[in-house]
Amino acid sequence: MTAHRTLRLVLSLLAGLLLAGTVTAGTALAGSSTQTDRTSSSAQAAGTSAAAGTAPAAGSARAEDGYRFWGYYQWAKGQWAFAQKGADQVVPADGSVEGWRYAVGGAKPRVPRAAGEFETICGATPAETGKKRVALVVDPGTAADSGTGVAPPPATGTCVVTDAKATGAKVLAAIGPVRIEKGLTCGIDGYPATGCGTTVKNIKVPATDEPVTLEIGPAAGSAASPTPAPNPTNAAQPPTADDEDDGAPVTGIIVAAVVVLLLAGGGFVLARRRAQS
Repeated sequence: MTAHRTLRLVLSLLAGLLLAGTVTAGTALAGSSTQTDRTSSSAQAAGTSAAAGTAPAAGSARAEDGYRFWGYYQWAKGQWAFAQKGADQVVPADGSVEGWRYAVGGAKPRVPRAAGEFETICGATPAETGKKRVALVVDPGTAADSGTGVAPPPATGTCVVTDAKATGAKVLAAIGPVRIEKGLTCGIDGYPATGCGTTVKNIKVPATDEPVTLEIGPAAGSAASPTPAPNPTNAAQPPTADDEDDGAPVTGIIVAAVVVLLLAGGGFVLARRRAQS
């Protein structure tokens, strides 16, 4: 009887252990299934985001593509900064510096290769009442940026004198024609002649650009344009050849009359002497 009770106790313990193991195994399996479902849901969400046009992560193939375009910048605190608004929405202040650069670019902006020093560009242009002076830097980039291999025009600096409410677009238009397509600035002063925001595959952007020296042109819109100095007039100054020519006919007549009188008088005297002899 005691042996049966002992056996029955042992079997009960074994059954309890087996039941406990089953519950633990089931709980672990359920947790694994939940994690798998979450992973699958995350993957599906990522796929949906990509399908919706979300930008891919850095390092993917598409991240190496770029564009060939005119970039718009402002000079601030000794360096160029990419403009946060379009040129038609920016009203530069008096004494500010605007910049444009044509280049192949991607995530990293390709800024103008020359510094935007206001005094260098506008120092010789006097201020005018009711107007503002804005220094404008236009850098057409390099031959590699052009897409044709042909060297572009040189980088220029121009002091633009315009009305106080002029936008960045009006400041740019002061130096030459601007080609606009679909709201984008595609050509400045004829460069480039065609194309706008062209996609470039597998771009190779240099770590740094070699700096250039700006060609400073005459100010645009300034009333202080150079004019030729008038010839000085002075009463004490001896007459010029033109002045002498103006009096030549009268002088010639007087001289001729004196010669005729002298000849006539000499002939009269000579005739009397002959008659007396």
